[in-house]
Amino acid sequence: MYTVPELKYGYDALGSYISADIMKLHHDKHHQTYVDKLNKAIDDAPALRERPLESLLAELDSLPDTVQQAVRNNGGGHLNHTLFWQWMSPDGGGEPTGALAKDIEDKYGSFQQFVDAFSAKSLSVFGSGWVWLQPNLDIITTANQDNPLMSGGDAPLLGLDVWEHAYYLDYKNKRDDYVQAWWNVVDWNFVAGRRDI
Repeated sequence: MYTVPELKYGYDALGSYISADIMKLHHDKHHQTYVDKLNKAIDDAPALRERPLESLLAELDSLPDTVQQAVRNNGGGHLNHTLFWQWMSPDGGGEPTGALAKDIEDKYGSFQQFVDAFSAKSLSVFGSGWVWLQPNLDIITTANQDNPLMSGGDAPLLGLDVWEHAYYLDYKNKRDDYVQAWWNVVDWNFVAGRRDI
């Protein structure tokens, strides 16, 4: 059975950037719904329990037709959100250091130019979706709860949820304000650690 991971910080730990109300709704309700529906889908194909979630998402075409869409939507939602909580920290913000900082600067010219490019991609997503920083430092987007693994890509270093449920209570329709605020909680240590996976 899949479960929603506990947060490593309090609901109110992200302060004015992402409120406790948003965190409770997003973590306890939205993420829980993805997990509940994923578990139901796996109940209908119990042999899939032996495979890691990342493998299921990377090989969706190998799954029974009856569960493919449910695993795509809800397995993607579970994996994406499990990572999303770890990409944020009350001690986050600032800039990366070390090799990651140098590589970002080499690719984008400066950290701020990277932030501008990532933010622009975030605002370009039509409807619901995610923005990802890939291991080669390309910035890509996916719709709905899709993950780069589903299209043969690598596991992302960083991702931003741009579904309205991630910000609407705090920011209403102002996704740009949410994206700008989110940079203040990005856990660059966790991002850098994913380069070694």
